[in-house]
Amino acid sequence: MSSIDKYLVKAIDAYPYNLEEALESLDYALSADNNNAATLCLYGRVYAEQLQDYATAKTYFQDALAANIKAVFVYPYFIQLLIDFDEDVEAEKLIHFALTIKGIDKPLVISKLIVLKEKMVQYKEVKKWIGNLKSIVLNDDYQVFIDKTEARIKVKKKLIDRK
Repeated sequence: MSSIDKYLVKAIDAYPYNLEEALESLDYALSADNNNAATLCLYGRVYAEQLQDYATAKTYFQDALAANIKAVFVYPYFIQLLIDFDEDVEAEKLIHFALTIKGIDKPLVISKLIVLKEKMVQYKEVKKWIGNLKSIVLNDDYQVFIDKTEARIKVKKKLIDRK
């Protein structure tokens, strides 16, 4: 195991419970290789999830993908950041691009698209993508997400119809 891998594993193990240790390990990993997509991604997560620093998090995620555009683990976090900070058009473009990458967790990325479409009040698209999600999942892990989303959309549609 290389030194960068050792420090990255320490950072992953410490995150999010011991931020000081995670950041120290990330700093060592980044000093060993400032183009490591996994290190840059975890830095992005720290800034997005813990510090709520959108601009810095976005930069780290962009740098991670610049270092390795096929780093499938970066996309779900980057997409969520874009959704959370109302970068809906950019999020949708990234989702559609991510779905073309071999090895991507398609159910996870499609679930992000469903959330985005619901946020954008595009309920027909939500229904379409839920059908797509149902057709590709290989276990029951997404059933709760699907059931709750369908129920929530049904309620929202009724509210819209009353107006």
